[in-house]
Amino acid sequence: MKRFNILFAAAVCLSLFACKKDMTGPSVDDNVLNYKINEIPVTQDYVVGAFYYSFGGWNAAIKEEPVVGKYSYPSGKITPAVMPQHISYGVKAGLDYFVFSFRSPNKDANNFKSDSTVIRTFIDSDGEGKMKFAMMYNFSTGSYGISATNPLEKDKVKLEQFFQDFSRVVPYMQDANYMKVDGKPLIYIQNAQVLYSDNNKAIYDTLRSRLGAMGIQPYIVGMQDRWTPPARYEIRFKGCVDAICHQSFSSQPNNWDRWYVLPQAMDQNWKYSKEYFAQNFGADYIPNITPAYNWLIATPTSTNPNYPRADSGALFQQLCNVAKMNASSKTRMIMIDAFNNWQEDMQLEPAQSYGELYLNIVRKQFKK
Repeated sequence: MKRFNILFAAAVCLSLFACKKDMTGPSVDDNVLNYKINEIPVTQDYVVGAFYYSFGGWNAAIKEEPVVGKYSYPSGKITPAVMPQHISYGVKAGLDYFVFSFRSPNKDANNFKSDSTVIRTFIDSDGEGKMKFAMMYNFSTGSYGISATNPLEKDKVKLEQFFQDFSRVVPYMQDANYMKVDGKPLIYIQNAQVLYSDNNKAIYDTLRSRLGAMGIQPYIVGMQDRWTPPARYEIRFKGCVDAICHQSFSSQPNNWDRWYVLPQAMDQNWKYSKEYFAQNFGADYIPNITPAYNWLIATPTSTNPNYPRADSGALFQQLCNVAKMNASSKTRMIMIDAFNNWQEDMQLEPAQSYGELYLNIVRKQFKK
């Protein structure tokens, strides 16, 4: 009996040992996002633009204060000394151009006048041509009353107004200081993913033809919403635009998983997007980054992750390198959102608290 027990125990032990599983398994080292963002040396200057914002008032929840003092743009008018200082800051940062928004002169005439005043103030303030400028058409489905089931071309009057919106700003595109890409005037279209049409290529072909008759061969950049996959808006962009730019992934961060690995998550998305757009749309990609973001200005009860400035620009420098890794080898274009969006704490513009820190980072990261 004793011998039987010993044999039984031995058999059980051998059985358990034989069934023992390899418990090593995958580790964090195997994760596709587990890598360091390296410093990318600048061997050739990048072409860097920054979105320029205008706003009507100063939110009391804004904690930062501009070095130039608080300012606003009632009816597009700004304190005379501010724009020349902004241009000086842009030059110091190595920015090549500002991008100014313009709304529909046909559907939003008052705001178009305000937008035009801001652009004209820039032109008048930059008599020496220190910086260039470009424009972004702020397309609004609300203004045009279109949808996926009610496309733009269904209403011939609205379609004609859409084309006229661009014709109205041709004099700006003919300015000697207007930004060009491969000799073509650069124009961004905000919310291009909701330019609803049953044939977007025909819309863009007609737009190019109309502008061509006025001596303008545009370089068109379509902007789509943040974190969206590249294939989602094929019918809106393929055969339509020269390049595509996402809304900034580092603004309005609302996903904690992404936030913890933001540089790597952006890098992986951009690598795939850049390749997909090139291979399937024949379009370049323009990375778009943000220096910081503060949800609490507009939403004091927000529990979304904030993108603070407490790290002295360390995260922003990582994002600069992610942008360099994914910039087009042909155009080397990179966008920064924004130069002066104080309403969401996204600004490059110097503040009393951090001085010219972000200007210096941009110049160091993108210029030789």
